[in-house]
Amino acid sequence: MKILVTGGAGFIGSHVVDALLADGHKVDVLDDLSTGKRDNVAEGATLYVNDIRSDEAAGLMERGQYDILVHHAAQMDVRRSVADPSFDADVNLRGFLNLMEAGRKNGLSKVVFASTGGAIYGEPEYTPQDEEHALKPISPYGITKLATERYLFYYHEQFGIPYVALRYANVYGPRQNPHGEAGVVAIFTQRMLAGEKAFINGDGLQTRDFVFVRDVVEANRAALAFDGIGSFNVGTGQETNVVELFEAIRDEIDPSIPKRHAEGKPGEQRRSVLSYERSSEALGWEPQVELKEGLRETVDWFRNA
Repeated sequence: MKILVTGGAGFIGSHVVDALLADGHKVDVLDDLSTGKRDNVAEGATLYVNDIRSDEAAGLMERGQYDILVHHAAQMDVRRSVADPSFDADVNLRGFLNLMEAGRKNGLSKVVFASTGGAIYGEPEYTPQDEEHALKPISPYGITKLATERYLFYYHEQFGIPYVALRYANVYGPRQNPHGEAGVVAIFTQRMLAGEKAFINGDGLQTRDFVFVRDVVEANRAALAFDGIGSFNVGTGQETNVVELFEAIRDEIDPSIPKRHAEGKPGEQRRSVLSYERSSEALGWEPQVELKEGLRETVDWFRNA
């Protein structure tokens, strides 16, 4: 199949590209390189450097005659979305619609969308949060991800384009960017290896569901093979607080590194943990990489990068 991966020079997208190439697909990458890197793109893929909101991106969709759109490009910084919700909506909604309007007129037959499980549900009414949990995002980022899922349903109903929305937990692993606000595993790892101070925000008892990028790649593969539509969690069902995460990474690098706390971030979600039962039943997907194993592999990658 001919596949366009947006955000394919980024952390998660580039791993997906590697897998799609290995599976024998023709893969193009659309990325503006605002956070992605050319070096992340495998030689077998063709990189087009454009903003997803641009006429050039729409033109690529028209010319490319893609069978499948795997959509990872996004404004993905939750805190930036709070500071500038208009920018968040412009990238995440207008950019997506720019691609879909061109795609629906030019043979697009399926969409796999990188949604969010960490931000789409809001504070849990119960745990682990499944896909039937109330959708109460507390950030503009979560709102635009939910809106995109609704648009995908619209395109399916009106134009017959099937979709799978993968609601990612907190993804970590090799190639993650340690220089933004997102990606606490990469931030802690890079700073500890560099001998810099790594700070835990607030009391550090806020929890997240950390899923390894290789498992996320397998979820994308499963989504491509799935003959249906819907939204599916991609998480581990395991809740880990930030203090525990800090200690696990520190133990891989230098057990003598002291814990340091900084002021908490206002509006930060307190808990998040996802059920993967629906993904197991419908997609045949389950997480395989334990947190300790994934952290060890991540630390090794950063150590040798």
